[in-house]
Amino acid sequence: MTGASSGPRTGSSGRAMRHDLQVIADMIAPDSRVLDIGCGDGALLDHLVHDKGIDARGIELSQDGVNTCVTHGLSVVQGDADTDLADYPDGAFDFVVLSQTLQATRAPRELLLQLVRIASGAIVSFTNFGQMRIRWRLAMFGRMPAIGDDGTHWFDTPNIHLCTIRDFVELCAELDLEVERAVSLSRFGRARELSRFGSFANLQSEQGIFLLRRKAG
Repeated sequence: MTGASSGPRTGSSGRAMRHDLQVIADMIAPDSRVLDIGCGDGALLDHLVHDKGIDARGIELSQDGVNTCVTHGLSVVQGDADTDLADYPDGAFDFVVLSQTLQATRAPRELLLQLVRIASGAIVSFTNFGQMRIRWRLAMFGRMPAIGDDGTHWFDTPNIHLCTIRDFVELCAELDLEVERAVSLSRFGRARELSRFGSFANLQSEQGIFLLRRKAG
């Protein structure tokens, strides 16, 4: 996927999806079984279920998020990604999605192993804290910049494990996970394959979106 974003995509309910969710939706094959972990208000689920006819369900920590999803006819339960995935059997899904949630979990390493255990493909998106904009603000002002659409600061952000694209790639190698696809997302929603950036991917990418699989054998 290359080129400039054509703007937020909307589902059948009229709700707009974030740019990273649009990329994730395009990675999911038809007729798949999908679990969206930390599904928020269910924008991705709504698109997968009602527009693509996919068997998709979700887990969300926030009761408000669960209520919003159920109101839109989505199958979502309240749960904690750090503790509840152990209850799912091996290979229960074709894809699991973890969008903008990894950095807010207590044990990211163990969570990634759970993802590839319960599904053959794991799609993970996260903010790249190695991007040039963050480095520049730290160098110029000596303060942690506000990150994300809600502009949260270091003292009120839910993020507890910040990582860069390089950090994530090295962790995947350590866990023996295969990166089947890696996409860079710019601040304005422009999606490009990370391989096009080469060694500059860690500087130029605002977000990383990875499709992971457990290596065969």
